[in-house]
Amino acid sequence: MLVTVEFTYILILFFISLGLSIILFFLGYFLMFKVAYEDKLMGYECGFDPFGNARGEFDIRFYLVAILFLIFDLEITFLFPFSVSIMSMTLFSYSIMLIFLIILTIGFIYEIKKGALDWS
Repeated sequence: MLVTVEFTYILILFFISLGLSIILFFLGYFLMFKVAYEDKLMGYECGFDPFGNARGEFDIRFYLVAILFLIFDLEITFLFPFSVSIMSMTLFSYSIMLIFLIILTIGFIYEIKKGALDWS
């Protein structure tokens, strides 16, 4: 019986959020300004005309920077649990995290020395 009551509250909150979402969607639709002009109807709204072919050559440095950003960004996310539990860590776990940071720093220095982020 206790499980049913908990699921009932979840079901009630689900219907409230669904109803509120529907109300806000239609309220925004009916209250918005419906002024259409040529720039707004273009494929891109970034302020300049689209140019070139979408299948044209693309510089590989954009991909390289994106991959390097993902690698270092994902490695930095390992620091969040470390920062939360730093007060209850042992010397061994602290040294493991220090080794991880040293390897991360060496990788970053290697990346800079190889010129991976150099655009010239």
